[in-house]
Amino acid sequence: MNLYAKLRPAILSLTLGAMAAPVAMADSNKDDFNPVQTGTNSLNIAPDARGASMGDLGAATDPDANSQYWNPSKYAFAYSQGAVAINYTPWLRKLVNDIFLADLSGYWKLGSGDNQAISASLRYFSLGEVTSNYPGDTQASQTLNPYEMSFDVGYSRKLSEKFSMGVVFRYIYSDLGFSDSYAGDQSAGASAFSADISGYYTTYPIIGRNECQWSWGWNISNIGTKISYNHGENPAFLPTNLRLGTTFMFPLADYHNLALSVDANKLLVPTRPRLKDFEADGKTELDAERDYNEALENWENMSPITGIFKSFTDAPGGMSEELKEITWSFGAEYSYNQQFFLRAGYFYESAMKGNRQYFGIGAGFALNVLRLDASYMLATAQTSPLDQTLRFTLTFDMDGLKELFGRR
Repeated sequence: MNLYAKLRPAILSLTLGAMAAPVAMADSNKDDFNPVQTGTNSLNIAPDARGASMGDLGAATDPDANSQYWNPSKYAFAYSQGAVAINYTPWLRKLVNDIFLADLSGYWKLGSGDNQAISASLRYFSLGEVTSNYPGDTQASQTLNPYEMSFDVGYSRKLSEKFSMGVVFRYIYSDLGFSDSYAGDQSAGASAFSADISGYYTTYPIIGRNECQWSWGWNISNIGTKISYNHGENPAFLPTNLRLGTTFMFPLADYHNLALSVDANKLLVPTRPRLKDFEADGKTELDAERDYNEALENWENMSPITGIFKSFTDAPGGMSEELKEITWSFGAEYSYNQQFFLRAGYFYESAMKGNRQYFGIGAGFALNVLRLDASYMLATAQTSPLDQTLRFTLTFDMDGLKELFGRR
């Protein structure tokens, strides 16, 4: 067996753990642990400090430069002509010190009617540096730098005064392997293509004497091809995701606003079959293994589009398990004069589907030209590697830049 074959399971395990980061369950509940399995899980890591500080939400919050990830249709309602955001997240720092996510996102409004926008983002997820010796040769070694990246472009447009839609097209590349020149094995990275479609509705109801804002949003992301590792022998579903959310903003006093938000997410990926699910109903061991192998083959050969529809009805535990596949985010954002921000939120995932449960807190400060945001994660599930995760976002506002240079 060559070096790549030996290390590949370890690299994949590290990747899945680094991005999904499920928390170990008690021994008595291990048989119930059944998370949805996908490839390129880094696509589901929130890139920005604002959304992360509110419990990983953003389907219906006010548009900003990072709406490409949460709901790109919001760009059509953006207040500024354009903006660019730089995001950085040191990942799993309780375990290692060289894994990180870097993200660059931005948009630009088109035309004089202020009804449409183009947008783009570039994500790079580094799994750090891995050094390994060649089999049978302790003197020779090679350094691995596994990573995942994606680049996308989007377009959004108002279809009415209160409703907009957006589309995004994305290229994804994942390189978890390397070339073993000793064994003659040439391992190539895996690539895939996907698209997002989203919608955003906002209205301004009058409650008492106050004008409030009530928004709804949805985003179906990463609808696309499978990504195949190991020369196409191990195809994996992309983390196709349905996000639904609502935000209600109301004024507390002059210049003081409070927004409350809720998001719900569900992976539109079929559940991988387990042998234990076929060992009931008095089946013999041979019959159970045969049925399991048939189901596993069907799962591996299933098209992504079929998998989206299958994902609503295929959980072994029926509808109760399907509902546990939904993750919930609850968040609040206080703002003073759109210059000072305080945020807090909570993210909940069923222990059966990953057990990610954590609070997020954060703050932000905005000037005419730039805004700085930071967030901090506090895990409530024991032994969570996500505990104490930091995120930083620096946003440049194009209107502010034009005004600054115009004064000169």
